[in-house]
Amino acid sequence: MRIMLTGNSLLFSCLIFIYFITFLIKAQPEYPFPVCHNDSIYDTNYSTNLDTALEKLPGSDSGYGYFNSSEGQGADIANVICLCRADVEDHMCRSCFKEAVFRLRVFACPNQTEGVIYYEFCLLKYSNAEILGTNDMKRDLLFLFNKDTFPDKNQFNGFLYPFMNKLRDEAAAGSSLLKFAMDNTSGPDTSTLYGLAQCVPILSEAQCKECLAYAINQLSSCCDGRIGALVLMARCNIRYEIYEFNINTRPLPPPSSTFDQSSPQGNKKTSATRTAIFVIIPTVIAILIVSICIFIVLRRKKILVEKDDTMDMSTIESLQYDFEVVKVATNDFSDQNKLGEGGFGSVYKGTLHNGQEVAVKRLSKDSGQGEIEFKNEVMLVAKLQHRNLVRLLGFSLEGSERLLIYEFMPNGSLDQFIFDPPKRSLLDWNRRNKIIKGIARGLLYLHEDSRLRIIHRDLKASNVLLDEEMNSKIADFGMARLFNLQETHGRTDRIVGTYGYMPPEYIMHGQFSVKSDIFSFGVLLLEIITGQKNQCFKIEGRTEFILSYVWKCWRYETIADIIDPTLMVDSSSLQEIMRIVHIGLLCVQNNVVERPSMASVVLMLNSSSVTLQVPYEPAFFMRSSSITSGSESYNQVSSHSSGKDASISTIVAR
Repeated sequence: MRIMLTGNSLLFSCLIFIYFITFLIKAQPEYPFPVCHNDSIYDTNYSTNLDTALEKLPGSDSGYGYFNSSEGQGADIANVICLCRADVEDHMCRSCFKEAVFRLRVFACPNQTEGVIYYEFCLLKYSNAEILGTNDMKRDLLFLFNKDTFPDKNQFNGFLYPFMNKLRDEAAAGSSLLKFAMDNTSGPDTSTLYGLAQCVPILSEAQCKECLAYAINQLSSCCDGRIGALVLMARCNIRYEIYEFNINTRPLPPPSSTFDQSSPQGNKKTSATRTAIFVIIPTVIAILIVSICIFIVLRRKKILVEKDDTMDMSTIESLQYDFEVVKVATNDFSDQNKLGEGGFGSVYKGTLHNGQEVAVKRLSKDSGQGEIEFKNEVMLVAKLQHRNLVRLLGFSLEGSERLLIYEFMPNGSLDQFIFDPPKRSLLDWNRRNKIIKGIARGLLYLHEDSRLRIIHRDLKASNVLLDEEMNSKIADFGMARLFNLQETHGRTDRIVGTYGYMPPEYIMHGQFSVKSDIFSFGVLLLEIITGQKNQCFKIEGRTEFILSYVWKCWRYETIADIIDPTLMVDSSSLQEIMRIVHIGLLCVQNNVVERPSMASVVLMLNSSSVTLQVPYEPAFFMRSSSITSGSESYNQVSSHSSGKDASISTIVAR
């Protein structure tokens, strides 16, 4: 039989194969779930010891995914452990471990002496107390379970508990290098139960069995009859499902003195053979198939496909809302429901039939944002999941109508607070500090932690929204640019964004990079501290510009003069504010190279032990001038500033 493949069918087959290979190689750990103990705040000595212990941790691998290290002594000692699931390959273990270190240390528990974070493939805990020397297993206890239950709980439990107890005994009987058991058994109604049990390997058999027994006993209270559940603790964990979830067929056994040492050459040959079978051959085949596919497609089509927007749109069809549903939710886009209006359209508050409140961005029919920008925002934001980014719930397309449906932010945008004298008094220093760090975390995710590098290009106060707890979330990705992780910069002839937030290299030459967002973040940070817009303002008979004025106050050590008068700060808070102003000045340096990365900014914001570089004069330094004719002189602004905070892409998102 001869099989004929057209160009399209061959391309489709290649894409499926590439996707399958990529999925196997880039399988990512799920969750994470951090647990912080907020009653214990660390000092500088502990912070230094903790960073050192974390740096030493990768070199402490037992060989089977268990890491531990300590640094310091007495009250400042830092103890760290990491345990990977034993069926997970080494590269996946270390990837999970690195992610856990970063998330727990920088984001989840940045100021606590004790914290633990759980991923599907690993856990990480640090503490200034002995981690494994206490039997207080409730301290780090976490449950996760499937929402579905088995119809007959008693019947299900009759299969489950004997199975889990068997895994408990098998895991506890393991060596000091590996205490792990994974197996499956017949369940009720022809189903199959899959389960695992694992302990930190340095626990004794009795300690491991005690911990696992405690975990199994929790199932009756947290997860009775659930078809899948996890009980997670720093000392041990269990899991069961009605589907197979193992990564490898069987975990590698730990070294033992009973292994045959008589034929080392034979062992080496066996290992080499397995390597060839399971690694080299599939890799070669994959490379050959991909190369052939690329050659044939390029030869037949003679095009270089950068990205297929239609395919991307089809992957998010599940997010599409019916236009009439959205129309009813917003009361036919009534003025009473309008939250704001910008150059690309209006934003309305809506209430869906299930009672959920949403924000609907209705793009104007004659706006500059066409199909490309619309698809750009939908495809970008739908893929982004972070607590400091506004979540896109869906979209609607009908004729010329284009709608974006976002989660509703009850407190509106940041500019409605910091530029409004009565409202900004509601933002004390703790809230402003929390807002700044939230924006920084969101930008770090866009620049380094998401699957692709994303440059926002229009970060400003009106594009930072506040939820009911005043948590900051970055919004409006209509002007965002997406890059591969290897790409660092780009260039455009079309300047978009908001004057006053744009860096000089972008305004003058159209050059943009992650450092463009760093500049915008620096301006925004200084606005939050001063309560002044990034434009000229009057003070003591002079016209000042925010970057210039902050620079002069920092240089002459009169920072207190620029702090928003509504902020009542003590001496310790004043030191924090001075440090943040310092960081803001580093972000708005004229030289791109002198601006820090977002990872460095987050670290500087969360660790006072990090030494800051001395900033140079910021970009767009303006000399102050006397006011000669009232408001007329007040409205005179540089071409590098904005008298009205005018935005080329003034989309208002809620």
